[in-house]
Amino acid sequence: MRRLFSVACLSLLAACATQAPRKYIVFFSNQSAELDQAGQDVVAQVAQEADKHPSRVVRVEGYAGAGKDLSADAWVAIQRAKAVTAKLQEDGVPSNRIVQTPRAPSNMEGMVVGARRVEIELTSP
Repeated sequence: MRRLFSVACLSLLAACATQAPRKYIVFFSNQSAELDQAGQDVVAQVAQEADKHPSRVVRVEGYAGAGKDLSADAWVAIQRAKAVTAKLQEDGVPSNRIVQTPRAPSNMEGMVVGARRVEIELTSP
């Protein structure tokens, strides 16, 4: 009975130690794909975390708001993801660990600034 209790406690502790991946957010100016200093700092932090967890994949998702020209907006989302990916590589993350995905432009109510972002996440392969 003690063994069963010990195993149950260890399993519970292991479950508590497993956390959902943290999302890192990089914001951009309107219609810009240029990383400012704050964005560079976030990417550098992700690169450090990626170095600590070499088995994890770095997922980069680019977003843009939807304006009158959706193809231009989609291009901005792609360029934002590329800018973050390039900075991650510059900061030492190997390209084979980075998965880059642009997202379709959208304008959800209250998300004007939030649409101008890149989300970065370290996930299990």
